[in-house]
Amino acid sequence: MPDYGKPLEFGLFPEPLADPPERVERLVRAAERSGLDLIGIQDHPYQRRYYDTWTLISYLAARTARVRFFPDVANLPLRPPAMLAKAAASLDVLTRGRVEIGLGAGAFWEAIEAMGGPRRSLGEAVRSVEEAIEVMRLVWSEERSLHFDGEIYKLAGMRPGPKPAHSIGIWLGVGGPRMLKLTGRLADGWVPSIGWAPPERLPQLHGRIDEAALEAGRRPEEIKRLYNVSGRIGPEGEGLLEGSVSKWTEQLSRFALENGMDTFIFWPSEDHEQQVETFGQEVVPAVRDVVAKERSRQSS
Repeated sequence: MPDYGKPLEFGLFPEPLADPPERVERLVRAAERSGLDLIGIQDHPYQRRYYDTWTLISYLAARTARVRFFPDVANLPLRPPAMLAKAAASLDVLTRGRVEIGLGAGAFWEAIEAMGGPRRSLGEAVRSVEEAIEVMRLVWSEERSLHFDGEIYKLAGMRPGPKPAHSIGIWLGVGGPRMLKLTGRLADGWVPSIGWAPPERLPQLHGRIDEAALEAGRRPEEIKRLYNVSGRIGPEGEGLLEGSVSKWTEQLSRFALENGMDTFIFWPSEDHEQQVETFGQEVVPAVRDVVAKERSRQSS
């Protein structure tokens, strides 16, 4: 499995629990204080214990200065792409370029239907994501009047604006063959989770993305590869990411150098604030150092 050579980034995956209300803010402040780059927040609006993801991102963005935010990943059936793109562009301008978009086709269809959203077949889900990417990029364009006649989404003279402060990345949280091919053809990044995409599956999944990218005239190295990882930093455990700073450093360095991943979004399993600080202040610098030295060695 190649190292695609992209710059490393690190982030936090805080659970958007509404009780107690200050918990998520403390974690995000710890992440920024510890030097992390990204905050990814899951989007399950039908979960009664959770804040609405976009509202929470907006709130947290106003209380931080540097970290970037993205829904990890946005629930497309409940968030029409034109409105999602408008919200992202607005917040990107207000935060001076600190917004990205993680996008998913949807899951938990009964819960989505309970909120008034559509239940989609696999084919419809693929088409909805493909069309959503096109719609969002149109909304972020400088065209004066937007028209789009898709199977799922339509625009009939929408006037876009404001233009985002930077080129917002669209990262797909998908795992099926058709969705992976779509990632390779159109997306800016891929966001798997270690639970359903363990390291041993990554070569096959990367391969589908890369093949589609090459067929579309793209270079596979253009596509960002983010990895949602969970575990505990501390006493040695049996799990892949259960153990010391040195074990975490070894594993994440391997994921970068041997498994093609360049960004790691950490979901701590316990003692969250302390885990975030240890991750940012000890694990991250060590991984950056190992990867930089190995890339330098290989290029010399």
